[in-house]
Parts: sequence; structure tokens; C-alpha cells
Amino acid sequence: MDAGADTLQKALQINLDLRWYGTIAEIGAGQEVARWFFRAGGAAGTVAKSMSAYDMAVSDAVYGKADRYVSKGRLQAMLDREFQLNLDRLGDERGDETAFFAFANTVVARSYLGGNECHGWIGVKFQSHPRDEASQIVVHVRMLDAEAALQQEALGVVGVNLLHAAFFLHHEAERLVESLLDRLTTGRIEIDMIELTGIEFRSVDNRLMALKLVQVGLSGAAMFGPDRQVLQPSEVLRKKAILVERGSFRPPTVVNIDMLEAARKAFAADPAVAGREILTLTELTMANLRAGGDVVDRRDFLARADLLAACGLTVLISDYLAYHRLAAYLAWRTDGRIGIVMGVPSLLDLFDESQHAELPGGILESFGRLFKNDLRLFVYPMLRDERVVTVDTVRVSDELKPLYDYLAGRGSFVGLDDYKPDYLPILSRDVLKRIPSDDSSWEAMVPPEVCDLIKRRGFFGYQRER
Repeated sequence: MDAGADTLQKALQINLDLRWYGTIAEIGAGQEVARWFFRAGGAAGTVAKSMSAYDMAVSDAVYGKADRYVSKGRLQAMLDREFQLNLDRLGDERGDETAFFAFANTVVARSYLGGNECHGWIGVKFQSHPRDEASQIVVHVRMLDAEAALQQEALGVVGVNLLHAAFFLHHEAERLVESLLDRLTTGRIEIDMIELTGIEFRSVDNRLMALKLVQVGLSGAAMFGPDRQVLQPSEVLRKKAILVERGSFRPPTVVNIDMLEAARKAFAADPAVAGREILTLTELTMANLRAGGDVVDRRDFLARADLLAACGLTVLISDYLAYHRLAAYLAWRTDGRIGIVMGVPSLLDLFDESQHAELPGGILESFGRLFKNDLRLFVYPMLRDERVVTVDTVRVSDELKPLYDYLAGRGSFVGLDDYKPDYLPILSRDVLKRIPSDDSSWEAMVPPEVCDLIKRRGFFGYQRER
């Protein structure tokens, strides 16, 4: 079955199911979602109202003033107003047998001149049963087709998928997420944020949904804050100076925190960062979360996420194992300075040529991509054979030494001198081994809030009875 036929079948299934009745409101790329329901036939059983409000004055009159029209705030205003209107106008007459919904999107597709970011917010607020409390799904999409008509077509398909998933898959959150790109490819649409709220999703942890987006390839990265709320990366990263530390954080140690603090001081002193808000990120890669296998241990992931949240840190999940891909992702979303925090061992790994074999130009191409926007590496020293190794004393292979010296000379490496020598012997893997044992020395190797949470929640095999 082709994409059109399959999407039409989903729209028809919704039209023929008389439980759901509501509004479709679309701003920015035509009535692409509503069109599928009218094409399928029987739309009178589903669509109470279909509308557009392209003129900003009209949109403001209907939904209230907005600073940004393509934003989560505007989408929420649309969903709340249209859903409430359905209850007010139709609740008495048919509320006992009808589950009401409001679907909305606010998007910007490719303009006539081109060059603009093509993205949007899509959502549905719905009752799963008559007279029920509302549940809601909100997603942020990036439209990747080169032509506006194709972007509009893809948007329509995603919208039908979202409504179908809300009505028929709300009890299976993971299948719901997977179904959003039915009959599309990630080359056409990227979904980099999803948020499920309300009574039907009361047991859903949206951080797991963020993980799912990256895990199944709907997005290359996802983000959530220390309050557990999922974030839309482009909005969070926009115009900020970005400092990111990659790690396993299993568990976060005092070394991880000291690395970030030392790097932040050096980063803030850079004239290019002056006047910019600095956003500090901790990055977990899918390769690290899979730990050599195909399956992600969700309890382990949530333990790490909770511990990073306890430290007040924002988490980025990415499928960008190569540093240059991470750098490109960040550079596309901010015009601010980017810094990556790492220890000397990671710097040595970066100078392992086998790590860059996927690129035709090898390590030279990789480094060209990594450092092209004047990105800086903030490097924390390590202890080797009782000797402190820094960016100034580290040794790379003879053939790569000229490359190392060139990058060091142009300021690509920033040595972190403001470190705590007592922390250098601490390694996450040693801490992890001690947590389930009777050796309590690990407690001083992690921040107090991390120690407390590990004990209270029994993370990483800690025996709470002790």
C-alpha cells in the first residue's frame, strides 16, 4: 500500500469511528491535515470545524497575542481555546456519547525565497472517553524536503498519524511514538521533541519518550532539563554559548562536576562569550547507553538522568558518536561559541586515526569539521603513573604531533589548570564497583546530592538495608 492510500485509510478509520469529534486548526502550511479527512469521506462524523488564521491580526484576535507565532506557547493557546469551545458549544448536547478533541499546528514551511528554517509545532488535546479529563500530545517537527509542496504533504501525513495514534494507541506510548512517521522517512521529517501529558499518560516518563525518539531514529538528539521536562533543542540552544561534557555519568562524580565548573570559568573568560548566556549540557550518547549491545537498560538510563537532574544539569541524548557531528548539530542551532569539555584520555582517543575511518578524509576531514567554527576543547588533566598529564605534556604519535601542535598553537585546546588534584585518581568505574560493596569510600567521590539519591533509591546495586 502506498503512503497516500495508507494515510487515507487511517483518516477513514477515524471518520468512521463516531467516538471522536472535534476541531482541526492549522496555521502556516495550508489545511493539509484537514484535507485528508475530507478526501477520505465521512468527515462530518469527525470534524466539527476546520480553520486557518494566517493573518497575524486575525490569529491574535482568536488566540491572543504571541511573541512568536511558530512556538509551543502559540500551539498551546490554540489547543486550549479550540478544545474548550467544543466543550462549551457541544458538551450539553452530545457530551455523554462523544469524546472531544482539538488538533492544531503552527508551522513555517519553505518560503518562496527559501533559506528559512522549516519547522513547526503540532498537537492534539483529546478525551479518550466521553466526559473524561483531557490528555495531550505535543511534538516539534523539522521539515526536510526541499520543496514547499512536499513539506506540506509530509506535514499532513504526520498530522493524520498523530491523531490516529492519540485515538488508538494512547495506551501504548512507545508504539504511539513509532507510528508518527508511518509512510514517511527521517529524510523528510525529523521529530526532536514529544511531550505526553494528561490522564492517559500519567504513568509516562517523557524522558523515556525523548530517548525513544533518538533510539528509533526520529531525531539525532533530544533534550530534557533538571525538572524532568522535555525541551525543544533549537529553542533552548538558540543564540547561547554552549558548553557540553560527554560522559557515561554512571554515576556522576565530583570529577565530572569539577570539569564542568573549571571549564565554565575558562569559557566565560573568552571574549567571544561575553554578553552571551552560557548553557551547560551533559551529553549521553546512544553508543554509551547501549554499552556494546542493542538494548538500552531503561532503569539504568533513568538512574543516570535522575542523578544528573539532582546536580541541576540539562541532559542531551544524541546519536552523534563522532565529535564533529555533535559540533555540527550545535552549530546549526546557535551562532554562539561552542566548547566541549573532556579529559586527557578522551583527547588521546580523538587522536586515534581509527576513530575517523568513516570519513574519506580521515582525521584531517574530521578535525576540519570539528574546529571550523572556532570550537574549543576544554581539557581536564589525568593522572598516569603518579604523574599529572595535561594538554601541554600529553604525547601523541610522531606523525600526528605536527597536527597536534598546530591545533594547540591556534588555541583549539584550553588546558584546565583550575582543577582539584585530589580528584584526579577518581574514576567512575571504580565508584561503580564500590557502591554495591561494603566499601563506603565511594561516598566522598560523588557530589552529596548524588550520594543521597543513590542511597535512597538503591541505584547501581546499593543495598539500602545497610
